[in-house]
This record gives sequence, C-alpha cells and structure tokens, in this order.
Amino acid sequence: MTTWEQVQAAAAAIRAAIAPRKPCLGIVLGSGLGAFADGLQGAVAVPYSALPGFAPSTVTGHAGRLVAGSCAGVPVLVMQGRIHRYEGHSLAQVVLPVRALVAAGCSTLVLTNAAGGIRADLKPGCLVSITDHLNLLGDNPLCGANDERLGPRFPDLSEAYDPALRAAAQRAARAAGVALAEGVYAALSGPSYETPAEIRMLRTLGADLVGMSTVPEVIAARHLGARVLALSCVANAAAGLGGALSHTEVTTTVGRMQADVAALLEQLAPLLVAGSAPPLIAARMGRG
Repeated sequence: MTTWEQVQAAAAAIRAAIAPRKPCLGIVLGSGLGAFADGLQGAVAVPYSALPGFAPSTVTGHAGRLVAGSCAGVPVLVMQGRIHRYEGHSLAQVVLPVRALVAAGCSTLVLTNAAGGIRADLKPGCLVSITDHLNLLGDNPLCGANDERLGPRFPDLSEAYDPALRAAAQRAARAAGVALAEGVYAALSGPSYETPAEIRMLRTLGADLVGMSTVPEVIAARHLGARVLALSCVANAAAGLGGALSHTEVTTTVGRMQADVAALLEQLAPLLVAGSAPPLIAARMGRG
C-alpha cells in the first residue's frame, strides 16, 4: 500500500531535482521508446535511485531515469522506463512513480507501452490509442486501506482513457501524418509471453492488444483524478498468430517506431495542456 506521505516525499524530491522547471504533462515511455526523452529541449535527467520510493528498472529498453524538459514548448516530465510486477515488485511500488508525477504537477499523463497485436489488423509497427482495458493481473494497486487524500475508495473507471484526450490524439496523428488505430488492452502479469490458447481466450473476451504493464498505472492515476491517454506500439503478433516471441523483437520493432511516436507527441503535447489542472487534483495536492 502506498501512503500519502510516500507520494508527497517522492514528489518533493522530483520538484527539488528539476527546479525551477514546473512540468504539467507526464509521459511514461515503454520498452524501446527511451530515445524520445533524450531529444527534449533543456533536458535534465534524474536516476530513479535518487528518488525515494522509485525502484530501479531491470528490463532492457528501460533506462530508469526521470527526465524533465520541453516538448513543443510544453514542460514535460518523462519516465524513461518503468518497473513491472514481474520484476518482483508489489503493484503499490509499481504505481508510486506515476502517483509522484501527478503530485509533482502533471495532471495529465500519456502512458506508452509495447504490446502484442491480437486483432487481425493490428500488425507489428501499428500505433494504437487504448480505449479500455481488461485487468487480468489478479491484483489491483488500490487493494488495502484507502487514503481519501489519494482518492475515493471506489473510483469510477467508466472513462479511464479520457475521450477528449483520445480525440486530441487523433487530431495530432493526422497533423503528424501518423496512422493511429484504437483498441482494448489486456494486462497479464508476465514475464512469460502468453500461450496461443490464452490469446484465443483474450480475443473472445474482447481484447485487441496484450501486454504486461500500464493498467495499474492507469488505475492509480485515475484514483488521483488525473486525466489519462495511453498508446500502444504493436511490437509483434500475439502468440499463435506469428513466429516465436522475443524481447529483442519487441525492442527492435518499437525502436523503428520511435520517429512516429515522437512526431505524434510533439503535435499532441500542446493539445493536452490547453486547459487547466482538474480542480480535484489541484485541491487534493494543495495547489488549489
């Protein structure tokens, strides 16, 4: 269970490390997408080891740094890699960094990941805006005693993936000349890839994509009242729909997509921060 005090301590450390920057948009980069953070204007990087509560990432393609800078004139705070439950962490540990981003001022988040494509048209190299999810992790980051300062006991996830942000993403994609599909993402714990039978099950349940991250972060961010957009890079055809699966294939395919992702984010960032922070967050974080 993550406490209010832990979130605030991490947020305070972030603000001190990146001062005088005041980011308003948080971005989480999934496997193979870390180069985007290196291209930010005026970037300053902070290793996760310097931030309380941030566990080191042990997965190839996740640098384990927090980078503050500017994207298309918008002050952003970028997680260059994330941690996962399969690395041996509780979901409370997994979501603490995202909660800290929100507490540090990022009332809107863009979460990215690498995913397997289940739906026939979602081939490797496709970029997908997530419309909904299936939490098949067998756990939830909100389990345990609830602290009302972090959010309500029973948060509504009817629109976990903000419709207005998804519409903005489509406008940005058109402006960037990038194709952006939409789909439902299923989260499984990993680290083994799914079996063909599990993929058939997921298709029956309505999943278009499958991966091992993102969903706990979305739940925690929405619990705090943040607005969320999530993007999947289809790195491979899911099990039984193509050849053998490997993490090398994932990072290689997503690496080839970095230019499209960067072009989309540069068009998207100004659209996502056009409004002010949601009143719920401003009040909860003491900035109202």
